[in-house]
Amino acid sequence: MPRIYLDHNATTPLHPSVLEAMLPFLGERFGNPSSLHWSGREARQGLDRARRSAAALIGAEPAEIVFTASGTEADNLALRGALAAAGPGKRHLVTSAVEHPAVLSTCEDLERGGVEVTRLPVDSAGRVDPAAAEAALRPDTALLSLMLANNEVGTLQPVEEVARAAHARGVRVHCDAVQAAGRVPVDVRALGVDLLSLSGHKIGGPKGVGALFASREAALSPILTGGSQEGGRRAGTENVPGIVGFGRACELAAAGLAEGAGRQGRLRDRLQRGIEERVPGARANGHPELRLPNTLNLTFPGVDGESFLMNLDLLGIAASTGSACSSGSVEPSHVLIAMGLSPREVSGSIRLSLGPENTEEEVDAALEALADVIQSLGGGGAP
Repeated sequence: MPRIYLDHNATTPLHPSVLEAMLPFLGERFGNPSSLHWSGREARQGLDRARRSAAALIGAEPAEIVFTASGTEADNLALRGALAAAGPGKRHLVTSAVEHPAVLSTCEDLERGGVEVTRLPVDSAGRVDPAAAEAALRPDTALLSLMLANNEVGTLQPVEEVARAAHARGVRVHCDAVQAAGRVPVDVRALGVDLLSLSGHKIGGPKGVGALFASREAALSPILTGGSQEGGRRAGTENVPGIVGFGRACELAAAGLAEGAGRQGRLRDRLQRGIEERVPGARANGHPELRLPNTLNLTFPGVDGESFLMNLDLLGIAASTGSACSSGSVEPSHVLIAMGLSPREVSGSIRLSLGPENTEEEVDAALEALADVIQSLGGGGAP
């Protein structure tokens, strides 16, 4: 059986066009973009184009893009940088219980330094109540951080509504859009956010590069100090090949957004229908409509998720139990727990996430394999 990759929320294959764009900057265009001579100017031109491309993907201005080494660093810069810039009287942060570990772990670390953090609960579909978010805001709230799309179940959050309420109270808003960008439309002006995180390897770009949108109005203190790169907001010589690749990936994502979302949504629905027909008791997790077009999280009663994944892997099918950043953890998914699932239900849940290269034939082959593995593990089977 050929290999079938259904774990695009963990990472995506590097697009051939992205690699082609990167290669010159790994060779003859090797310069430091801060240098004033011809070699530096070549590198700077690559950065400038990438900055324009990243900005265009999310409706921002190029000067509002800060390149980082990852989406995780972008989240850290947003949270730590906004809190530091807010001053000593603003020591409260609001977020949700289902954020990516890059946000939740940073919040835990900030708490150890005296910052108060309010974690908003979610409903059974994984959505935050905007009224609860507004009620959590205080005079000393420096920042509200709410993801646009959940990486485990795909549920979309009411960021625009929450941001409107936060701004009415004078609170800045950060949005982790790492999983959303390139899969659903993202416009920082329409969302009304001050800060927004991106990652290259989620959209066909290279690993080791991300970006933070920081609006002109948002005060942000750097967390890496040194040179004056990235407008003084992120010190360190830029990863020019990675950034150039990220920029090219942004161009491709913008060009293929509508067609790709529609196609992947149809494949996801085909996958979901097929599983529900073949596996009695299988249940989808997350919002049935307000979700990413490529993401399907399912609970299979009576099945151990890790055993399920190992058996799928033996058949050449790559899937996951949730966030790749939590790999190796013995803790159950914090997202599914927050949504009200029991530890037993969580242990029987897996995530399937599609990408542009997946086909109907792959989906159909994966369906047969899934049903066979479920039956072999004693969790039901084809009727």
